Amino acid sequence: MCIVLLTTSHPKYALVVIDNRDEYILRPTSRPHWWKAIPEKPTLNGTVNESTTTAPPQEVDILSSRDQQRAEQGTWLGITKGGNFAVLTNYRETDTHDAARPVHGTRSRGGMVTAWLGADPSESTQDFVNRMLDDGGVKGVGGFSLICGKLRKGKGDKNIEPLAIISNRCDHAGQVPWICGSRGSVYGLSNATYLHKEQETEAELWPKIRDGRHLLNQVVSEATRDEYDEKKLQDALFQILDQDNFPSDHTMDLEEGIPLLKHSIYIPAFGGKSHQEQMEEAQKRGTVSKPDCDSPAAEALTIVARPDDAPNGFQTGLYGTQRQTIILVDWEGNVTYTERALWDSNGNPIPRGSGDETFRFSIEGWAGNELPN
Repeated sequence: MCIVLLTTSHPKYALVVIDNRDEYILRPTSRPHWWKAIPEKPTLNGTVNESTTTAPPQEVDILSSRDQQRAEQGTWLGITKGGNFAVLTNYRETDTHDAARPVHGTRSRGGMVTAWLGADPSESTQDFVNRMLDDGGVKGVGGFSLICGKLRKGKGDKNIEPLAIISNRCDHAGQVPWICGSRGSVYGLSNATYLHKEQETEAELWPKIRDGRHLLNQVVSEATRDEYDEKKLQDALFQILDQDNFPSDHTMDLEEGIPLLKHSIYIPAFGGKSHQEQMEEAQKRGTVSKPDCDSPAAEALTIVARPDDAPNGFQTGLYGTQRQTIILVDWEGNVTYTERALWDSNGNPIPRGSGDETFRFSIEGWAGNELPN
């Protein structure tokens, strides 16, 4: 069960985001890279909204890893050069008979992330929220929550424009929470509905969210007091993502382990006998130290069924934390994006730090007075 933690508390950074992607370790996934998308014109109630722009859409530059298992090649987290940012967590559905909210949708959840990353740069976050919820954009998708918005310096000296949390647990756009618009806050989201801060109690929070928010507050406080440089701050943030409260028995069946996932920020790879055997079979193919994004990991996974052959989703091998990501955005709109791979495409563990990829760039239009080219 994935987790994303965000804070606006660090004085040097407008936003700090840390994320664990929990997934089947063997699920084929590219490394992070820049790729391009041609946006469709924004629509409202099914028709093109011509009032937003008259110019033909230009390619959007997107930084993310991409899922190679589903045809949509979506992602769980990404950012554009123009500052469109999105991160997604699954919602853990328990009612398998609710047709309106399927456990495994016909459309990819990752496609919800790329819908925003690949949107026309002229489309506002609010218009995107309306398009997704009021115009049927989330139909046919399994349960999810999507944090999305434009990373822009706000009107005040020390704030940013708020981010929305879209979910297909919302009935309309008016129910969408907005976060990160004020300083000194920390937020957490996993595989349950986001709770407004004024509605939260400690009892309602999942332990991993409660622990994560506490640790993030602690790290920011220490980093500010001791003037951590970027490397030391990242090391401390990765330590949060490595917090392991999972039972020591990593051979338990997935059904037995799922209820325990809410207690641990980091999930060590676990699974029953058949999943252990699938993992061992994949590891026999050797070690891939650093798979190239142009040679998808999917090519090595010849025993894995393709999307149309897996109606219940990808369920091969062990399950656990597969990738970790840290995003730092400073007050000049400079982004440091670091993704850490913990496993290669054959299911072999990668030593901490050896699978890191870091990208640095400046957000176009950060000041809010121009659109990216």
